[in-house]
Amino acid sequence: MKDEQIDSMSKILKSMSHPIRLKILCLLQDDELSVGDIRDQVETTNANVSQHLNILRSQGIIDYRKDANFIYNRITDKRILELIQTMRNLFCPDFD
Repeated sequence: MKDEQIDSMSKILKSMSHPIRLKILCLLQDDELSVGDIRDQVETTNANVSQHLNILRSQGIIDYRKDANFIYNRITDKRILELIQTMRNLFCPDFD
């Protein structure tokens, strides 16, 4: 692997490694969710969720769309979906 590839992987993995961001990504793997839905699931504040979403957006992992007063987030990098599924298979074998 080239140094640029390793650097790119390292940045993506670092942005995913925070427990709240990893939980957000697990929630988003099946469908897009509003900020409020994510906040309710991770049990933190809107400001905290927004901060974590911004980090994931800056790495190109997720994107959003606005619909009236709601912002819906979704995973845009299909590699992340594969990575989350692999991690679930390895670390959560009893996951339904």
